[in-house]
Amino acid sequence: MTTDQASQTTPSPTSAPAELWVERTGRRTYTGRSSRGAEVLIGPVEAGAVFTPGELLKIALAGCTGMSADTALAHRLGDDVAVTVEVEGPSDPDEDRYPVLTERLVVDLSSLDAAQRERLLTVVHRAVDNHCTVGRTLTHGATVELTVEGER
Repeated sequence: MTTDQASQTTPSPTSAPAELWVERTGRRTYTGRSSRGAEVLIGPVEAGAVFTPGELLKIALAGCTGMSADTALAHRLGDDVAVTVEVEGPSDPDEDRYPVLTERLVVDLSSLDAAQRERLLTVVHRAVDNHCTVGRTLTHGATVELTVEGER
């Protein structure tokens, strides 16, 4: 693990419980957990029905984009509006990172005239730019600090 990878602390009797952590479940497989009881299976593609860490990054970005745009979309198109946010981006194996992530927000705007459509697109882009924490973090970068705790 490099210093560019985030650490999560497994709750222990001597420390305060973490909000988020992963626990090893097998070779290169983990279960991500939240203090609210949510779980996600994490591992390599070969492990089957799991998300890879890169897929989770992409899903987090798409989810954040959708959530950031949701109020504007629902306000103008109705609470039952169908929205899909697709995200993709190939990894660069030499740099071990995703140099470009591409999102596509799919929503039916046919009920709006051209002016309404342009206004909604402006509001959606502004909402995502200002409120998608995941996208803002990826765009502006973040400092990641890793500590390793164990017996001495």
